[in-house]
Amino acid sequence: MKLSARILVGASTLLVLASTVGCAKLKARDRLVKGVQAFKAGRFEDAVNFFQESIRLDPSYDVARLDLAAAYSSQVVPNLDTPENLKVANQALEQFNIVLSKNPHDVIALRQIASIHRNIKLYDQARSDELKVIAEDPNDSQAFYTIGVIDWTQAYKNATTTLGATGLVDDGNGNVKKSKDVCAKLQQQNATLVQTALENLNKAVEINPKYDDAMQYLNLTYRRKADLECGNDAARKDDLAKADDWVAKATGARKANEAEKEKKLGGGVEMK
Repeated sequence: MKLSARILVGASTLLVLASTVGCAKLKARDRLVKGVQAFKAGRFEDAVNFFQESIRLDPSYDVARLDLAAAYSSQVVPNLDTPENLKVANQALEQFNIVLSKNPHDVIALRQIASIHRNIKLYDQARSDELKVIAEDPNDSQAFYTIGVIDWTQAYKNATTTLGATGLVDDGNGNVKKSKDVCAKLQQQNATLVQTALENLNKAVEINPKYDDAMQYLNLTYRRKADLECGNDAARKDDLAKADDWVAKATGARKANEAEKEKKLGGGVEMK
């Protein structure tokens, strides 16, 4: 075969391959669109099938992979320990981790992984995930908030368990009836957790001054701090005063947020 003929055949082959690849990418995008439509309609199994087909047609299509992971993630039921629920959670984690293997700085994937770990009660892992989010986005108020909530949750569990072992029920006001030994044990268990919870929740409010949920958890965390003021009633009362102050701030912030939301929806009247 002459050189010119070989070049012509080679060029024709490349053109066919390019056309095939282009056609596959178009089909992949079509499946993605259909998957998104199914997802929005709440047909998650159909969405998963469309996203899987999109990836099969274009394995490099990271948008489809993120959407597939999100479709799995949306089916994870928080705090449910059934094998089926954990299987779906792991399927979502697998896809998000593939995305991270290509781009370790993908904040969306990092946030979703943290959420999944939290939903299946892997709190230490979720906390670690949120720290990675903060490393990528130091102004992510939700990541700081989530770490604060995780630390408060552990402190609350420690307090109720330790108090319950001595026949006490948490009163949320420092539990002045507890013994010195119980107070010392709570200090050992919760001092660091309370401190880090306060730091992270305050940071969340610093970033987002209208973060009413973070304010509410600051209230709850100061009530855990009141447990630790062994024999110092003035310090306990000061903690409770700060807790009440955060309740008032949270109420005000929530009302302001609701008013702003109504205004955006056209249901509010701007006061002069």
